[in-house]
Amino acid sequence: MSSTPSVTRSPTPHGRFNSVAIGLHWLLALALVAVFGVGLYMNGLPFSPQKLKLINWHKWAGVTILLLSVLRLLWRWTHRPPPLSPRAEAAMPGWQRWAHHAVQALMYGLFLAVPLLGWAYSSAAGFPIVWFGVMPLPDLLPVDKALADTIKPWHGWAAFTLAALVVVHVAAVVKHQWIDRDGLLSRMWPGG
Repeated sequence: MSSTPSVTRSPTPHGRFNSVAIGLHWLLALALVAVFGVGLYMNGLPFSPQKLKLINWHKWAGVTILLLSVLRLLWRWTHRPPPLSPRAEAAMPGWQRWAHHAVQALMYGLFLAVPLLGWAYSSAAGFPIVWFGVMPLPDLLPVDKALADTIKPWHGWAAFTLAALVVVHVAAVVKHQWIDRDGLLSRMWPGG
């Protein structure tokens, strides 16, 4: 009588996101940090070929972030987030749960609004976007310099608001990981 060896697999941690959600989260996080850093850097540069190159890269990255954000939002709508562990639930009073949902909703909205405002500004300023130098994208608005001057600061304010919300998000993760020690970070950490 032969017995086949059994394979023991460790159970998935309670409340862990699936690999697609984790991949989209970290890809978007890295892209946002990069595009925000480039945006800050290029604004301080004098007009030059280098600045023009960075502006184009910034636009390409913005459109890519917009597409990733739409994909992430569609995934989120079609795949319910896993429940929090009882330990994480216990560490979050009601106001923190409310703040968590509010910050998350605002971040999702700004994931879409920031690149759309940048695209609208670029269109109104008369600078079309050719995604990765290959694919011309339609203008969102007709050329209107006054409108472009109105939209440009909104793009910046929205980007800084998103950056502030990312800092709040990271601070909450740090609190849960090192103060509450409730394992919340393991829900979204690559590789478990």
